[in-house]
Amino acid sequence: MSGFYDFYDVVVVGAGHAGIEASLAAARMGLKTLVVTQSPDAIGRMSCNPSIGGIAKGNIVREIDALGGEMGKLIDRSMIQFRMLNKSRGPAVQAPRSQADKITYSQIARKTLETTPNLFTLMDTAIDILTAESSTEMPPDSDSSAEIGTIPGENRGTSGKTGGKRLKITGIATERGRIIPCRAVVLTTGTFLGGRIFIGEYDAPCGRIGEPAAYGLTESLHKLGFTTGRLKTGTPPRILKSTIDFSKLEINNGDDEIIPFSFDDEKVERPLVPCHIVYTNSETHRIIRENIGRSPLYSGKISGVGPRYCPSIEDKVMRFAERERHQIFVEPEGLETDEMYMNGFSSSLPECVQDAFMRTMPGFEHAVQSRPGYAVEYDYVEPTQLYPSLETKRVAGLFDAGQINGTSGYEEAAGQGIIAGINAGLYSRAHKNFCGPVCEIPHDLNGIPVSMEPGAFCTKATMNAAEQKQFREISKNIENRLNEFEKQCQTKAGFGHFFDIPEWKPLVLGRDEAYIGVLIDDLVTLGTKEPYRMFTARAEYRLKLRHDTADQRLAKYAFEAGLKTKAQLEKTEAKYAQINEIVSILLKKPQTENPGYPEKIWNEAQIEFKYKYYIEKQDKRIEKMHKMENVKIPADFDYSAIPSLSAESRNKLEKVRPLTLGQAERISGIRNSDIMLLMVYLR
Repeated sequence: MSGFYDFYDVVVVGAGHAGIEASLAAARMGLKTLVVTQSPDAIGRMSCNPSIGGIAKGNIVREIDALGGEMGKLIDRSMIQFRMLNKSRGPAVQAPRSQADKITYSQIARKTLETTPNLFTLMDTAIDILTAESSTEMPPDSDSSAEIGTIPGENRGTSGKTGGKRLKITGIATERGRIIPCRAVVLTTGTFLGGRIFIGEYDAPCGRIGEPAAYGLTESLHKLGFTTGRLKTGTPPRILKSTIDFSKLEINNGDDEIIPFSFDDEKVERPLVPCHIVYTNSETHRIIRENIGRSPLYSGKISGVGPRYCPSIEDKVMRFAERERHQIFVEPEGLETDEMYMNGFSSSLPECVQDAFMRTMPGFEHAVQSRPGYAVEYDYVEPTQLYPSLETKRVAGLFDAGQINGTSGYEEAAGQGIIAGINAGLYSRAHKNFCGPVCEIPHDLNGIPVSMEPGAFCTKATMNAAEQKQFREISKNIENRLNEFEKQCQTKAGFGHFFDIPEWKPLVLGRDEAYIGVLIDDLVTLGTKEPYRMFTARAEYRLKLRHDTADQRLAKYAFEAGLKTKAQLEKTEAKYAQINEIVSILLKKPQTENPGYPEKIWNEAQIEFKYKYYIEKQDKRIEKMHKMENVKIPADFDYSAIPSLSAESRNKLEKVRPLTLGQAERISGIRNSDIMLLMVYLR
């Protein structure tokens, strides 16, 4: 009997942007895959900004597409405006960005998941990770590298069950009592892991407003020994379009030329609409200042750290008191909804205060909120506990992707999702060959469903000692029964490696290959104590990481994983063979006119020709910088003497006072471009 007692190769927890990519990758690789989501109606839901792409983010979307992912196709089929950012600057920092019809985006995402072979969805909540103690020693660097007490909302997990051995995934347990055997698990929990929303004095256990948070899974991670923290993000109010006087706003049109995000799409044919711009004023700021004590950000209710580059409007007003106004983008949420998104207007002040300061802006005198702005605080796993494959060091077969790793943004989440999905698939293939089958469990092997009845088991945001003990006892009992059954199943099939971890080769992208590689390397090497956002400045090889070359860099990996066909790979190779041919011509005669190549190919070749020597020069500079990693920095070095140093890097360098250039490079959040500047001044 399949269904309730079924088994899977890969289980993905969560169906946001990371979960979509992870589950599709695993299923398309031929692995039997399950997506566990609290609501199938919320698959691919855009919690915040109704847009995809942006500086560096657009590059990530095209990298996802080159790897065989779905985000580029989803936005091509749901876009309602397109812009190429930084058009006045060089191609290396240009990036595509599109407004999305968020309803259409979510609908297409759901349909894609539900019609993909090998992929199944389940409406439930994962509350426990089931493991077995393996024969492999626990890696010595499996714990978080962050200093104790430095992580916001820090909780250092304790694990008395490992006995010095690494664990391996055997299944998950859900809120309704399902026990699901599997080979690998990908956690993509977003803001729902221990989530709580805040609107003034109001707070509630939600991952999004009106949608319950997930409890139990954080406690499960703690009992496995993981260190977690708390981060915070926020979203602005949604305003009814019919209540805005657009004649008082600046119009913000998109580009006439639309470049598809997906390399498989030749063109995009979608109805397009404009955005608008409005500004706050002194009256807006006065109301915010007078009510700042009612903001949970300032009253002490929120312990999590928020995104530095996307502050709330109250943060902007308080931190930049000299500013007379702040720019707000008014963006449509879709073609079939009246809701407008207020980009740059995030707030967690009480709704009545949001109403008051919103109506001080021209065109918003009679505006009506359909949804309030709010802050949301959630748990994350400190990411130095992961390998670059996004597999956890403590538990083989357990992968994390998205906001659970401390990142911010749909694109960053999706980029991690496809890497985690590919690697969960590769691990599962190796597990199947080495360990044998995973079997359907008998009908009497059930978990204990969560219940609010007195005396019954119930997961909570905060469990007391007795409740934690009960949770661990239930978990241990289920684990023992599941593991004994699966061990017998594999033994009967002629395999004797239930307690062994298979050898496998993960996909790990280098910093010189993809923005996704930069993102993951930063997370697992440096960790993060604030929501991580990708910027071009984080990539020292950004001249190589243009959005239009993602297929050249990554299509081969998609083909090797089974996510691209031979025909698709050959098409990409033929395209770049032509480009290289044109570059050879231009090297001999730079002023050569196009002798008949496709215009798109000719233009890309001209960019390659233009950047050829810059890339070679950059490679030599970076190689030299690596040799200088042990250069000493004077204890009294004056960082303010470097005028081009970013304010963020200067503050961190002055606080940490690194002793060497290598140590400075490893400080979380320090830009590689700033390290290069520092290297020059230390000569």
